[in-house]
Parts: sequence; structure tokens; C-alpha cells
Amino acid sequence: MLDNPRAPRVKAVAKLATRGARSETGLFLLEGPQAVAEALAYRPQLIVELYATPTALERYQDIAATAVDAGVDVEFVSEEVLAAMADTVTPQGFIAVVHQFPTALKDIFAEDPKLVVILEEVRDPGNLGTIIRVADAAGADAVILTGRSVDLYNPKVVRSTTGSLFHLPITVDVELENVLPYVRESGLQLLAADIKGEDLVLARTNGVLDAPTAWLFGNEARGLSDEHFALAEKAITVPIYGDAESMNLATAAAVLIYESAFAHNKVSN
Repeated sequence: MLDNPRAPRVKAVAKLATRGARSETGLFLLEGPQAVAEALAYRPQLIVELYATPTALERYQDIAATAVDAGVDVEFVSEEVLAAMADTVTPQGFIAVVHQFPTALKDIFAEDPKLVVILEEVRDPGNLGTIIRVADAAGADAVILTGRSVDLYNPKVVRSTTGSLFHLPITVDVELENVLPYVRESGLQLLAADIKGEDLVLARTNGVLDAPTAWLFGNEARGLSDEHFALAEKAITVPIYGDAESMNLATAAAVLIYESAFAHNKVSN
């Protein structure tokens, strides 16, 4: 058992909470039983190291069994070591070191996508993780992050995805201008989410959302720049019927992404 919280290995794992260490190593930190279970189920070949306390492994015997089946060794650590490795204040018994695995832009569009989410300068880790989770739940084909967005492998982003990170292709560090030719060649319409846009209900009624779509979401505070706003074929806004001043980006994104999913999955009578 690894029981020295000041051991070099422990410090190396903990350092992955910083972007510099992630960029240098190509690795990232994964915490908690849910995230580890998803990694083992969908991308076990990417797991470099898997640590667990004896208590956690006893409690989550299904994770232990999956690790054995996947050929992933589990190393026991003390509670003190786990706490020293973790980015969270109260880690839940599991930590993994995992290879980063972004998808190339060309590979996303080679699969003939029908619903894609593009995020331009989304900076809040919780928003990014939640949008990825929503895109996964809604059956989106991919998520694309521009270079001005928060790091996909930030521990807070990873936790917020609750495992959806491992379920769908995600491209990182691209320029929006380089994405547009792929969008157009794939026959997707580019819809911007913006308060200046057409009312969502009207867009739904007019069948705008029936077409294959790439949704474009901008920065939480500033939205899209005028230059990027002009790139979209149409802008759509989620109406506010109450007295709220505005809507959280992840919430608005959830509504819009699901509206497209509903339109694409209509049940024929």
C-alpha cells in the first residue's frame, strides 16, 4: 500500500490539477467512483494508474471486477495519500491518471454528424462540464471547443461531465474560423445562441430546428463577438417569461440542444 502522502508519485499525481503539468505529460486526473467506472467501461486502455482505498474498493466491488476484466491494476493507497492526490476536499475513494484523448476535427465530420455543439470562449468549468453532459444525454454527435475555452481536462470540468467525457467525441484548441468549412461541407446549419436572436418557439414552429445543426455558444458574460455572431445563419434565443434577468449558459444550452434532439427524433404517427 502507498501510504506516504509526500512520496514523489503522490506529488506527481497531485500536480495534474495544474494545466502546465497536464500539457507537459498529456495526462489528466480522474476522481470518484462514477468517473472511474465510466473510464473502465468505455476507455480502459487510456488508464495509466488507478488508485483506491481498501474501503472504497470493498464498497464498489463492481468497479474492482470491471478493472480485473479490463486488465487494469488497482493500487491501494491510504486515505491520507488519496487526499494528497485529489483536487477535491473530500475525495470518494478512487483516483485515476488517464491519457488525454481529444478527437481530430476531421474525424468528427467524417462520421456525418447531425447535431454538433461548438463552444467559443466558454470559461466556467462547471458550465463546460454540464454542457458536455447535456450533449451526451441529448444524443449529440460531438462537442468542439475553441482554444479560448477552458481546458477540457481541468479537474472541475472532468467532474462536471460525470463520465460523459468518455462517451462522445470532443475536439479541443481549434479556431472557430477553421471549424466553419467542415460545418458547411457537412450540410449543417450554424445556429448561434444569442439574446438578439429569433424566439425559440417561433423557430420550432417554423421547422428551423428540423435540419442538421451545429449550435454555437459564446462566453458566459459577453456572448459571441460581433464577428462570430455574423458567421451564423440564424440566431435563436430562449424566451424568459418570468422576471429573471438572464439565464445561465448551461441551462440555455440544455434547452436549445434538447430542442434540436426533439426535432430530430420526432415519432411518426
